[in-house]
Amino acid sequence: MALPWWLPFGRVPELPPAALAAALAGPRPPQLLDVRTAAEHAAGRVPGARSAPITGLAARLDALGLDRSRPVVAICLSAHRSIPAVRLLRAHGYDASQLAGGMLAWRAARLAEERGEAAAP
Repeated sequence: MALPWWLPFGRVPELPPAALAAALAGPRPPQLLDVRTAAEHAAGRVPGARSAPITGLAARLDALGLDRSRPVVAICLSAHRSIPAVRLLRAHGYDASQLAGGMLAWRAARLAEERGEAAAP
């Protein structure tokens, strides 16, 4: 049975922090969607991540201008809010996964972060 896209549990494809860092350094890096609140995004994010809070993602999805030919990685604090984001993205034809463990895992791996207000997409 398929789960509704908005349920914050279930299994979705994941990318561990080290694998995401390696992919970001590659020739065709994935697109990053930070689905946390704007305040959480400003406090620290994976470099290059665009803010797209989960509460408004369904309404803003088309306006984000994502490229369907490139993978999308959804990011939240603990890989909880990113589950419904991945489900929604996949339902709309994107190759989507989540950052395994979210920002908590990214920080535990001591990977680079950006801080401050980001430009609007």
